[in-house]
Amino acid sequence: MTTPTLREALLPRLARGFSRRSLLTSTASVVALAPAVALGQTPPPVLPRQQADARTTVSFDLTINNQTRHLTIDPRTTLLDALREHLGLTGAKKGCDHGQCGACTVLIDDKRVLSCLTLAVAVRGKVTTIEGLADAAGNLHPMQQAFIDQDAFQCGYCTPGQILSAIACISEGHAGSDADIREYMSGNLCRCAAYPHIVQAVNQAKGEMRS
Repeated sequence: MTTPTLREALLPRLARGFSRRSLLTSTASVVALAPAVALGQTPPPVLPRQQADARTTVSFDLTINNQTRHLTIDPRTTLLDALREHLGLTGAKKGCDHGQCGACTVLIDDKRVLSCLTLAVAVRGKVTTIEGLADAAGNLHPMQQAFIDQDAFQCGYCTPGQILSAIACISEGHAGSDADIREYMSGNLCRCAAYPHIVQAVNQAKGEMRS
């Protein structure tokens, strides 16, 4: 059997007419098969795109802000993407997406968690986001009010993660002094440098939270 050249392999596609996208796709496919053609081997079949990219989904429930939410998603979806893209809870922010800035901080059973590093399917416990802090009457959580009173934010992008982390910082018993607050809040970055005001906000809220 005569081995076709690259030109001969492309001719049927060229004869049918093509768009810029189809030409690039066809050329890439033929170039990928070139080594096998050169050796006289039978090239492997090209799988349809939908078959090659098929992904399994999983269904499960999450308890978020005291409500049960059902999800059917790719098992590789992070908690952050599940909240933002699938549940419409955009308070948790995607900053670095590497667990280094703290903008995505949420609480799971009152413990702070970086949602960008947590798979949604792996969550066991009750998730609290910034949307779930105010009560049913719309009264703000003491930490939310303290951030407003102390002007502890500027652009506001990191603020949801800062507030949730600050709540956990107090619950963990790490707000005894300004130095402790700075140390245990150091995982939450504020590019606007509102750190002194954040410390003041934590000091204001801790009395109300403990009472």
